[in-house]
This record gives sequence, C-alpha cells and structure tokens, in this order.
Amino acid sequence: MTGTLILVRHGQSEWNLKNLFTGWKNPGLTDLGIEEAKKAGQALKARGTVPDAYFTSALTRAQRTLDLMLEEMGITDLTIVRSHKLNERDYGDLSGLNKDDAREKWGDEQVHIWRRSYDVPPPGGESLKDTAARVLPYYEAEIEPLLKAGKTVLVTAHGNSLRALVMKLEGLDEEAILKREIATGAPIIYGIDAEGKRVSTEEL
Repeated sequence: MTGTLILVRHGQSEWNLKNLFTGWKNPGLTDLGIEEAKKAGQALKARGTVPDAYFTSALTRAQRTLDLMLEEMGITDLTIVRSHKLNERDYGDLSGLNKDDAREKWGDEQVHIWRRSYDVPPPGGESLKDTAARVLPYYEAEIEPLLKAGKTVLVTAHGNSLRALVMKLEGLDEEAILKREIATGAPIIYGIDAEGKRVSTEEL
C-alpha cells in the first residue's frame, strides 16, 4: 500500500514579483499567482487525484492557493489543517526589503550567504536548517502517519518549508538542496511506502 504526498508551493505573490524578502509577511497573490494556483488544481483534477487530508501554513498566500485549487477540483467537503510549522523561512531583518537594496546594505557576498547557505540565518531570522527543525518533526508527527496508512495528502506551503521536506524525501545533502528550485504552483507528487520512504516522484 502506497500513500501519495502532493507538495505545492503557493502561486506567485506580490512580493515575489517585487523581488522582496517575504518570510512571515502576508502579501497577496498576483494575477499570475492566482492563475498558477488554478492550473495546479486543474492538473490534479485531470489526474483524478482526490486527497484525503489537506495541510497548509498559517500564511495567507499558501491558504489562498489551496482555496483556489480546491475550487478547480470541485472539492468542498473537507477539513484543512493550518500550522505555522509549515510557514516560509523567517527572513528576520531582511523581511520586506528589496533584495537589491539588501545587497547594497550588507554586500553581495553576505546576502548570498544568508540566502543560500544551509545553516547561516539572516539577522533575527531562520536558516534553512532552522526551518527544517520545525517542518520535519511536524511532518513526521502529523503527515507521515497518514501516508504510511496509504492516504493521499495535499500540502500547500512555501519554497523553503517545502525544500526541507524535499531534502528529506529525496535524500539530498546540504549543498544539493540549496540548488533545488521549487516552482510556484507546480505540484510535486511522491509515492510513499509503509515505511515512509519515497518510491516514486512525479512533477506536474
């Protein structure tokens, strides 16, 4: 018996478009982001996927993405679990800043380290390692048991919270995960066996 895990990064946000560090802030989706979310729902519906459980973060862009997907899938009778444990990485003092302005203030090299190192957090924020430290225990406690039981679970979250899960599922090291891009509104579907191991990967 194989469970199915569907990971979807929220559609493009207004701050993605403006090249701002977002973190735990709550910008809305752009028109493109809305369209990306709808297309993700359409793709899952065309595949014949009907999840048994739904998880998202405490941030509105991920919640809105899930709502738009569900509308396209024609799913109305459901319970959605929302948790800050699935939130995007907290960018601390960088939140709300334009990435070019941040480079001007702290230098290209320092900003690159904050963005792309595994364990160096920006001031007042989280590293990817910190993000994984809250995402993975939540996944193991709340989501993985459903997958081991053969259920289908849909998770809409964020680039870095999903990166933490992808790192675990695909067995990537600290260097490889930093190079792994997760596109907005593009479902990644994993088959998960009764031991919690990934047995298949599909990208829509």
